[in-house]
Amino acid sequence: MEKFDYGLDIEELKKRTGSEYLTDKKMLDIDSDEYNALAEGDKKALSHLVKAAYHLEKINMQLDNRKNLEFKNWLEEQIKNGDEQAKLTKILFDAQKGICAIDTESHKFSLAKGINELPQKGLYPEDLTVEEFHQILIKMLNEGKIEEVKTILNQRSVVEREGEELKGIDYVTYFKQDFELAADELFQAAKVSTNKDFDHFLLMQAQALIIPNPMLDAYADKKWAELQDTPLEFTITRENYADEMTETVVENPTLKALLDKNNIVPVSKDFLGGRVGIINKEGTEALLKIKEFLPALASKMPYADKYEQNISPKADTKQTMVDVDLVAVTGDVGAFRGGITLAENLPNNDKLSLTIGGGRRNVYHRQIRVSDPEKLQKRLDAILDKEQHQYYLDDADHWFTIGHENAHSLGPNKGTEALGKYTSIIEENKADMGSLAFVDYLVELGYYTSLQRKQIIVTFVADNFLKSKPVLSQAHRVRSVMQNYFLFKHGAYTLSEENKIHVNIDKVVPAAEEMLKNIIKVQLSGNFAEGEKYVLDNFVWTDEMNIIAEKLKEVNKTLNGRVISKLADKLLNE
Repeated sequence: MEKFDYGLDIEELKKRTGSEYLTDKKMLDIDSDEYNALAEGDKKALSHLVKAAYHLEKINMQLDNRKNLEFKNWLEEQIKNGDEQAKLTKILFDAQKGICAIDTESHKFSLAKGINELPQKGLYPEDLTVEEFHQILIKMLNEGKIEEVKTILNQRSVVEREGEELKGIDYVTYFKQDFELAADELFQAAKVSTNKDFDHFLLMQAQALIIPNPMLDAYADKKWAELQDTPLEFTITRENYADEMTETVVENPTLKALLDKNNIVPVSKDFLGGRVGIINKEGTEALLKIKEFLPALASKMPYADKYEQNISPKADTKQTMVDVDLVAVTGDVGAFRGGITLAENLPNNDKLSLTIGGGRRNVYHRQIRVSDPEKLQKRLDAILDKEQHQYYLDDADHWFTIGHENAHSLGPNKGTEALGKYTSIIEENKADMGSLAFVDYLVELGYYTSLQRKQIIVTFVADNFLKSKPVLSQAHRVRSVMQNYFLFKHGAYTLSEENKIHVNIDKVVPAAEEMLKNIIKVQLSGNFAEGEKYVLDNFVWTDEMNIIAEKLKEVNKTLNGRVISKLADKLLNE
């Protein structure tokens, strides 16, 4: 077994794992009403689904860093020997699902000395530089190896060296044993689940885990996105925000020209997560109320006549929505790295299911959005003008998130890959500004009240401030800085004499509308340089942001977080 050195000393580990610096997100407990209310067949199915999700976590750890599993095994051996440093390190490793991560103050750190985060993660050879990567691809394309390059640059391959070239291997083949174990659990779940529609999806998804055929995933995604009335939720999340290697190819003019000539669209590689939960019917009914308004919102998008979008003003809305009580979040979706997601809109635009008539599905995470009232009040007292506390509402953050996730389905649904490393930043920026830009229109349509309008606007602006300036690889946080800068320039907020945020409510939506127009222009351009200019022009950390950041750090010491999954832990052992 390989030996490692600790990346954090014992004092730093004690600090980061202490209650003041480590926040917990609690999934459903063993005796939860939601679990107890399930039919016996669904309880049995849930056990299999949890096990499948953890097989996916093992795969994702290897996609993230090729040393993750070795380090995990080494830590477990040290813990058996009574090593306290290993025990504390394992707490953070389990929380962030890997050796390397970033904390809530945007500091990158490693739990193992000498092992740092690579742009290629575990997807490419560790010794492969960006320059060599580009040169190998150029050589292969000039030699006519078009299909081989397509396999290297798709979202579901692991890349290895093959002589002086590279070879892409479909991840279902590469991780054959673990995918088969996950598939078997899905087959078993389908035998006992009480919902036939859900069973059908599980069988389709299981097939896609044992046969390396992207179309099988497409059919499974299409079926998953149609599920609306099922007791259980199971999702294999596949998102490509963390691959910093594939996205570089559009920055090399020679390589980009060859890719265009051969009709190759490079797509960053997926990381895998597993989400298991129980559908909350009351919460789901509330979510579905916005569905009737989506075609109207689609028609109101900037430059809507210049592109095709996932929501058509003239056709049926292919979008399901569910509110989920979470049992387990594993792998990519469960990794706490600076934060953890409140909801997801999938499949993303790069997925095949959208080309065969498939829709999208929004899944909202009830346990993730629970906040501590006492900590929240301290935060508001520190940063928000006292007279506007009346408009801050935790539920308003959820309402805004509903708008954000649905806005992912609006706007151009293809061609944005050419924006390279800025693709995800700009897409997240679009979703936020889309949610905010349509607030007044949704008041007109009767979806929001005038009071809810104020609550959404004030809550959004207050929540948009960060504890530190992020790094460019943090798409969600970079877009927050960009939005803060743009809103401040347009007078949407000011700082009071006490250096607290005062939201100029009537200026927020017009500013968001203007920023949304700029975003869509950039997405339609399909031009890397334009995307880069747009992001860098707005990614400005101002004195105002720094003032609020210092206040936030005073009242919130949290650096790391973790998911506590007691019910999932019990089901794993059944």
